[in-house]
Amino acid sequence: MSFKDINADSDDAQPTEIESLCMNCYENGNTRLLLTKIPFFREIIISSFSCPHCHWTNTEIQSAGRIQEQGVCCSVHIKTKEDMNRQVVKTDSASTRIPELDFEIPAFTQKGSLSTIEGLLDRAVAGLEQDQPTRRATEPEVADKIGQFIQRLKKLKDVEEEFTLIIDDPSGNSFIENPFAPQKDQALTVSSYKRTPEQNSALGVEESKPEEEENAGNNLDTMRNEVLVFNTNCPECNAPASTNMKLVQIPHFKEVIIMATNCDSCGHRTNEVKSGGATEELGTRITLHLTDPSDMSRDLLKSETCSVLIPELEFELGMAALGGKFTTLEGLLKDIKELIVMKNPFVCGDSAISDTYEKLEHFGGKIDKIMSGEMDVHIILDDPTGNSYLQNIYAPDPDPEMKTEKYVRTFEQNEDLGLNDMKTEGYSEAEN
Repeated sequence: MSFKDINADSDDAQPTEIESLCMNCYENGNTRLLLTKIPFFREIIISSFSCPHCHWTNTEIQSAGRIQEQGVCCSVHIKTKEDMNRQVVKTDSASTRIPELDFEIPAFTQKGSLSTIEGLLDRAVAGLEQDQPTRRATEPEVADKIGQFIQRLKKLKDVEEEFTLIIDDPSGNSFIENPFAPQKDQALTVSSYKRTPEQNSALGVEESKPEEEENAGNNLDTMRNEVLVFNTNCPECNAPASTNMKLVQIPHFKEVIIMATNCDSCGHRTNEVKSGGATEELGTRITLHLTDPSDMSRDLLKSETCSVLIPELEFELGMAALGGKFTTLEGLLKDIKELIVMKNPFVCGDSAISDTYEKLEHFGGKIDKIMSGEMDVHIILDDPTGNSYLQNIYAPDPDPEMKTEKYVRTFEQNEDLGLNDMKTEGYSEAEN
């Protein structure tokens, strides 16, 4: 079986039909399976069941792609009915919470779905109403309380009061639509985090052993002088591939670890950069005024914690959106265009909305003008860990078009980086 791209004009992506048991009437029904790709969301399996005897139907999606390196938490504040139309991809490993109602749907209690926020609420209501007839007969008081809660959930669909929806997915494969893309959505917050050992266990992910980490530290000197190669799987086609890793000293900056993967089967290529040093005491904000097309060839190191801003376009790319990269300024802009315009699932195929598509196409045109030198803009790299770098072509003299600022991180930034709870000294006093 092969995965096909979702495309409204394509006729070759035919579903597979199999006969299966209906869990409602226990007669035989039909299940249709489609292996497909949603750009930016990797591969998914769409299944649809229908029973000709009792007319019961059910649809769901399952992730067929790899588990991401970090978990993701999406929080959106719902203010209007238009917000209820935001599209949502929710995997079966994601939990859903509404703090205002103290309501939570735990992970692995629902199948994955591609829906809207209104659809998520409808699904929650249907799940609560499913056993209400039995409860009314056996536990009427409990049934009454659940009935009252169901009414509160239904009122949320009319947005009689504002509320917050939080989707927390340790696998990193759940998303909530930003209808204002490429501009920042003030109501939507997306953050990445490192999974706990319990979450890794629930996902079936094996953590690296301490002995392996210790050996990796002992081989640091070896990494400085040679390229290390280890076997892995391609993130696109899952075929065996090899990853090259090298410790590189960037002039006038610091050491970084560059990892590059090439797949001989599908031709996919990717590179990733990890900081080779510790978190700096101060954050760094680098502002470059683009005045010449030759600026596109400047070397650039963007860490996972670095956000990219283009004030003239009212554009902001949050940290972890593109991961760590060692590229040129032109390469970064191409990656931004590909992420926002070409790989945006909400403007591809049947999910496309004409207004959104035109808006993002216009944004992509502006990115092209920046790369060709037709637009005068500023590029800002804001990295609270201080591990990002932009080449100064006048080094060691100051660059007249580039400004580098150091700043003290806020409490919220330290909290996002996990520094507030980090204790690096005074262990003996704490033990005593």
